[in-house]
Amino acid sequence: MTPRILVLYYSRTGATRQLADAIAQGITSAGGEAIMRTVPSEGEPASARDMIVSEDDLRTCDGLIMGSPTRFGHMVSALQKFWETTSAVWVRGGLVDKPAAVFTSSSSMHGGQESTLLSMAIPLLHQGMVLCGIPYTEPAIQNTDAGGTPYGASHVDHAAGSNLNRSEKDAAITLGERVTRIAASLRSANP
Repeated sequence: MTPRILVLYYSRTGATRQLADAIAQGITSAGGEAIMRTVPSEGEPASARDMIVSEDDLRTCDGLIMGSPTRFGHMVSALQKFWETTSAVWVRGGLVDKPAAVFTSSSSMHGGQESTLLSMAIPLLHQGMVLCGIPYTEPAIQNTDAGGTPYGASHVDHAAGSNLNRSEKDAAITLGERVTRIAASLRSANP
């Protein structure tokens, strides 16, 4: 059975969506199905390309990769608000032992990417998920001069609308592949 990986993200300018698309490419190349979802926006309009996430999406996914632009070193409030509505999933253990990862974008090199990635991991850990990063064996992490960290994929959008560079895209693809492989392994170990 094909692993279903939920790519849950918020993107206003398209930078985070570019990462989501590269992650989806990695999911597909590893034999998984990328379920692209977003959250309702407050104030800043989000990407209207993908459907709004539902509780059913959380329940039926085999893994989750979450992305947000950096806002003062933290995820956007729309994603935080979404997690505050997931108590029913948490009580039932709906995400326990599923792999998870995070990704972000910022407009500057020192825009708070690592703190954003770490803060996004907190609700995933509270939900009982197994957190995955990008290992240093991935050349894109070693060779980056912009985004990409062991905590998750990232993009430095120096000029609004700039494309991912090669190392940022490779790191995002690797993250999608890794979560998909781990989801398949965990599912086969616990049928």
